[in-house]
Formats: sequence, structure tokens, C-alpha cells
Amino acid sequence: MNYAVVSVSAAPVRRKPRHNKEMVNQLLFGESVQILKTKGDLWVKIRSLHDGYEGWMTHTMLEEIDEKSAGQKSNYITADMMSAVSVGEKRVFVPAGSSLPLFDDGKGKLGKLDYGFDGNIVDLATQKPGAEKVRQLALAWLHVPYMWGGRTPLGIDCSGLIQVVFKLMGIDLPRDAWQQAQEGKVVKKLSEAQAGDLAFFNDRETIIHTGILLSEQQIIHASGKVRIDSIDKKGIVNSETGKRTYKLEAIRRLW
Repeated sequence: MNYAVVSVSAAPVRRKPRHNKEMVNQLLFGESVQILKTKGDLWVKIRSLHDGYEGWMTHTMLEEIDEKSAGQKSNYITADMMSAVSVGEKRVFVPAGSSLPLFDDGKGKLGKLDYGFDGNIVDLATQKPGAEKVRQLALAWLHVPYMWGGRTPLGIDCSGLIQVVFKLMGIDLPRDAWQQAQEGKVVKKLSEAQAGDLAFFNDRETIIHTGILLSEQQIIHASGKVRIDSIDKKGIVNSETGKRTYKLEAIRRLW
């Protein structure tokens, strides 16, 4: 198996090939991977094709596909926070932003598996990113719990929130905050920022956190949970405690 597609709702990707090792990412239903190597009868090292992120997962959550299918970007993704997909005789509940490979008229294929979906979809070809759109999408994630490596409404981390929200607008981004900080155009200062710009925060030399600006004064980000806090030119101020939590490093605009 050289290429595969995720056939479960959200597949944990681990730093090392053991179930008790750190989860560094999740791959959503319908996202494709390249198999880099195998370990034993269960584990495979993968590279996700939408962002190049690598890690270990079990092959039981994958369906084999050919290289051509793996290279085809899905034109449609799921729109609702949770939706049901019929895969053979099973119902799989999938999170927002799940890809729908080879999808047409309510049906698609995961390798040799047929699936059906009649829920709300996002047609990526028709998406027009903008401030109001990103605000609407981001606010839907309020109060989702923080989970390191998470990308679903059951748990998400700061850069996972950015990646999924922008995927829903048809923009593919890298997985980690430091990688996302290299995308788009520089906004020199907070007073020039717009709703939908990304803000990045450092720990001395390293970018460790990110969020989406709702205005020059507010940011939505995943910290403990997805929350709205105040922001000024120095960084984030917790709206409940009044304490400064992150130091502002950079602002980027992606459209």
C-alpha cells in the first residue's frame, strides 16, 4: 500500500508507532496520505498529502487508493460540525471539513469502498474568503475543548482551528503555527489589521500560538477551549482574569 485515504471519522496520528505515544495530529475522513514505511503488522508512517505533515497511524483506519486518486483534491467537504456518512452498511459520523473524494450526486468512493452523503456540503470552487465569512466559521467553534493535535469539534488545538476554518473557505494551510506564520502577506501593525487576519505569538524566539482576529481588539483562539479574548499591540489579555497570556509576534493576511 503506497497511498491511502482515511475511512474513519478522525484518525489519530502519533509521534511514534505506539498507542500510548503523543498524538500530534488528526486526519479527517476522506483525507489522503502517502505511506512512507511500515512497522510490524499494524503501524504505518504517513505523510498527509494536503499539508505534508508526517506521523504514525494504524492501517486499520485507511483504505488503499491509487496514486492518481490520491493526487486528486476533493472538490467538496462537509459543512456541518458533525454529519453522517454511509460507508457500505455502516454510518460514520464525520466532523466539519471532512473531504468527500470522487463525490457526485450524493455518492463517492474511498478506494474500493462506496459511500453516500446527503448532508450539507461546501463546494470549494465557489468559496470567496472574506472577513465576514471567516468570522462566521470561526464563531461556530466557540467553547470546543482544547486538545493537542485535535482538528474536530470534540477537541482542537490552536493551529488545528486555523487549518480547519480556512479549509472550509477553500484555503489549504500547513499544520503547525510556525508554518502558518510564513503564509500570506505581512500586516505591519495591529492598527492595520482586519477581521480574518491571523495573529501569531511567540515564546522568546519560537512561535507557539495562533488565533484569528475578529477586530483590532478581539481574537478567537484555542487556549483551554476555543474562546474570545482581548488583544493589544503587546499580545492577548485573558478576558476573564485580565492577565496577559501570549506575546504578539506577527500578523498575516491570507487574501
